[in-house]
Amino acid sequence: MRTDRVERSYGVPRGEPERPVGEFLTLLTEPERADLMRRGRRREWDRDETVCTEGERTDWVLVLLSGWVKVSSDTARGSEVLLAVRGPGALLGELAAIDHQPRSATVTALERLTALVVPVAEFTAHLEANGRVSFLLMRLLAERLRDADRKRIEFGAHTTTGRVATRLVELAERFGQETPTGLRVAVPLSQDELAGWTGASREAVSKALGVLRAYGWITTGRRQIVVHDLDALRSLVS
Repeated sequence: MRTDRVERSYGVPRGEPERPVGEFLTLLTEPERADLMRRGRRREWDRDETVCTEGERTDWVLVLLSGWVKVSSDTARGSEVLLAVRGPGALLGELAAIDHQPRSATVTALERLTALVVPVAEFTAHLEANGRVSFLLMRLLAERLRDADRKRIEFGAHTTTGRVATRLVELAERFGQETPTGLRVAVPLSQDELAGWTGASREAVSKALGVLRAYGWITTGRRQIVVHDLDALRSLVS
């Protein structure tokens, strides 16, 4: 079972992250982090509150300090497609800051949220003053592009159970909290949201979770999942 996860508290690193996705703030040095923090202001959102809406124009980027958000887009039929889940340390809104285009997705708080709001002008100044951060941002964007490519492949290569297992592996590796019985996924996702993330119906996701429970690999509760056998989940989608 995985035991080398990175501990996070308001973006302060206690170890090296495996990859930059969702952990932008933890990659910064103390001077870089201090420079960024002084350029923004803290703000809070309640659970289920919309942070930004797809298509709108805003002039800030966001760095998550505590809590989780979902990044989603609505289809022409009105259904929600969940694109990503982001947690403490994540940078959001960087694309709009770079190309000055409308927001490409909607961001919603999954629980009470604290974040640093940085005006685009200040974020640009931060990048100009800290050249290494610009390189880290390129790495972040490259990893997110690779992640999007992997997810497109998954839709054609795996069954619903396989896609659900893949998302559970991702959640456990990034956000899993050690407990005596396994890794508790701290992200409060509903089955509807998990369905939107896997491109399946709620009924199909419920059935897939039932299969994984029957194997003894996971247990589930209200907006809570405990992974008991991460290696088994990995083997299902390898």
